[in-house]
Amino acid sequence: QVQLVESGGGSVQAGGSLRLSCAASGYKFNRYCMGWFRQAPGKEREVVATISGYGTADYVDSVRGRFTASRDNAKTTVWLQLSGLKPDDTAVYSCAASATYSVRCLSRRPSEYDYWGQGTQITVSS
Repeated sequence: QVQLVESGGGSVQAGGSLRLSCAASGYKFNRYCMGWFRQAPGKEREVVATISGYGTADYVDSVRGRFTASRDNAKTTVWLQLSGLKPDDTAVYSCAASATYSVRCLSRRPSEYDYWGQGTQITVSS
């Protein structure tokens, strides 16, 4: 049974930091691209970062330089370090797994992902 379990959300003031974790099980973790998505109220779900099974991370422009994705294939866990948080970063953040094994993970659409975590809320106050 595939499981993605996120933790680490919460409320912070602008400029603060959080670290999200996503513990995966039930599939060949190292052969899957992992994505971090967020969805704010009234908005569509959007990707913020992806990380390939090789550990190559990519970011959307709005978070590049502030967010850092990492993974440990032995621990079947991915993390998203969020720094310099802004009120616009407020959203439900989810991790997801895509059966894409390549040096870089270019899967940015939710439809390209096979498994999803339950999501965790991040609220950034000004």
